[in-house]
Order: sequence, then structure tokens, then C-alpha cells
Amino acid sequence: MNFIDIIGLFAGTCVTISVIPQILKIWKTKKVKEISLKTFGILTFGILIWIIYGFLKNDLPIIITNSVSLCLNLIMVYFIVYYEKE
Repeated sequence: MNFIDIIGLFAGTCVTISVIPQILKIWKTKKVKEISLKTFGILTFGILIWIIYGFLKNDLPIIITNSVSLCLNLIMVYFIVYYEKE
């Protein structure tokens, strides 16, 4: 792994973990009234496209970080849909 890949992984990790505080807050409060499903839906779709792009370019940092990010954002979308009913 070269220096450029390390920078890519670091940047991707920062972006990926940025959603974790929001997930934890929703998990504790069970409140999603102020969170936009459309925003997270579009973001999740965009992340999926990044993963496809990463595979097409054979770029492991993009594939890894966006795959983790996709999982976390799918959790957010699930929470928004699930807790919106309450």
C-alpha cells in the first residue's frame, strides 16, 4: 500500500465514521423527526455508486471505505423508517 492509498483510506475513514454519532443518538433517543429520509436515501445511493466506481477503477480504499459507509448509512435509513412510525 502506497502513501496515496493511505491518504485515501484516512479520508474515507473520516467520512465514514462521521455518521456514527448520529446513529448512536437515534439509537438512544429513538427520535428521527428532524432527520431527512430523502437526504440519507440520496447519500446511500451515492455511496453505492462510489463502490461501483471503486470496482471499475480497482481502487481498494474507495471500495473498502464506501462499503463500510454504505452499511452505516443503511442503518441510518432503517432507523429513520423504523422510528418515524413512533
